[in-house]
Amino acid sequence: MSTHPEQPAVGEVIPDQARAVEPLLAEHAQIERELADPAVHADPGRARSLGRRYAELGRIVRAYRAHESAVADLGAGRELADGDVAFAEELPALEAAASQAAEELRRVLLPTDPDDGRDVILQVKAGEGGEESALFAGDLLRMYLRYAERLGWTTQVLDATESDLGGYKDVSVAIKTRSAPSEPAEGVWARLKYEGGVHRVQRVPVTESQGRIHTSAAGVLVLPEVDDPGEVEIDQNDLRIDVYRSSGPGGQSVNTTDSAVRITHLPTGIVVSMQNEKSQLQNREQAMRVLRARLLAARQEEAEAAASEQRRSQVRTVDRSERIRTYNFPENRIADHRTGYKAYNLDQVLDGDLDPVIASAVSMDEAARLGSA
Repeated sequence: MSTHPEQPAVGEVIPDQARAVEPLLAEHAQIERELADPAVHADPGRARSLGRRYAELGRIVRAYRAHESAVADLGAGRELADGDVAFAEELPALEAAASQAAEELRRVLLPTDPDDGRDVILQVKAGEGGEESALFAGDLLRMYLRYAERLGWTTQVLDATESDLGGYKDVSVAIKTRSAPSEPAEGVWARLKYEGGVHRVQRVPVTESQGRIHTSAAGVLVLPEVDDPGEVEIDQNDLRIDVYRSSGPGGQSVNTTDSAVRITHLPTGIVVSMQNEKSQLQNREQAMRVLRARLLAARQEEAEAAASEQRRSQVRTVDRSERIRTYNFPENRIADHRTGYKAYNLDQVLDGDLDPVIASAVSMDEAARLGSA
C-alpha cells in the first residue's frame, strides 16, 4: 500500500488551497460593497488601502473563476467524448488548459507581499568616498526619477542635503502612482523594494587628475509609505522635537529662521530630520510622514523575522549593508550580485531603463517562493 498522499486529478487544486479561496472570495465581495459606498471615499487613505487590497484579491478571484471555467469545460468535454470521437480529440487541450488554470491558481495563492500596491519613500545616502560618493548618490537619484517618469509616477523631493560639487550627501524622495494600481505588481513598492542596499560604483572621479578608477558606494533605503496616518499610531509623548536653522552645502546658512525640524521617536530611537521646506510646519509634516514609514517598516521587519522561511522574500533583504549592485562606468556594465543579472548598457539604466534589472529580482523571488511552496 502506497504511503504517498493521493495526487489531485488533472485540473484540480490541492484541497487546502481550495478551502483557502473561500474566505478570500468573501472578502473581495465585501470590499467591493464598501468601495461602492461614497462615504468610504471621503477618507482618501482608507479608500486607497481598500483599493490596494481589492486589487490584490482580484488576482485570486480571476484565477479562481478561470479555473472553475476550465474544469467545467473539461468535465463537459469528457461527457461528450464518450460518444463522439471529435470531442475525444479535444480532451488533451482541455486537460492542458485545466492544468494550467490550476497551476495559476496555486501561484496566486502563494503568500505575497501585502505592501506591493503601496507608494514609497526612497532615500539615497552617500557612503565612503567623499564627493565622488555624493555625486554617485545624485546619479542614483536621477536614475530613479527618470524611471518614475517612464512609468507615469509622480515624485516629490522631501529633503535634500547637497554636496559642494552638486551631488547629494542625503536625499529623500516620495514616489507615488497617480491612481491606485489595478494589479499589486504594478505598485511602486512591488518594483522598488528590491533597490534597498549598497550600490557600488567604479569610475574615474571628476576629482581624480591621474585618470585612476576609484570605487565608492551609496546606500539606498526604500520604505513603503503609510496611506492612512491612523495605520501607524504615534503617541506625541513619545516624540522629542527639536528645531534648528537650515543649512546648505558646506554648512552655508540658507535660512535665517529656525525652520528645520528633527524628530526623535524615543521608544525606537529613530531620528528623522527635515529642512527642505521654508516653513517649520511643513518640515514637521514631512518628518512625520517619513517617521510613519520607518515605523511601519520596523514593524514589518519584526513580523518577517518571526515568519517562516517560506514566507520571506529570497531577494529583498532587511540587511541594508548588503552590496547589491555594481555600476562599472569604464565597461558601461551593470551587475546585480543577488540575481546574477549583467548587461552592458549602464548609460541606459542610469537614464531610467531599470525594468530588466528589476525584473531579474522579481523573477528570482517568485521562483524561490514557488520552489518552497
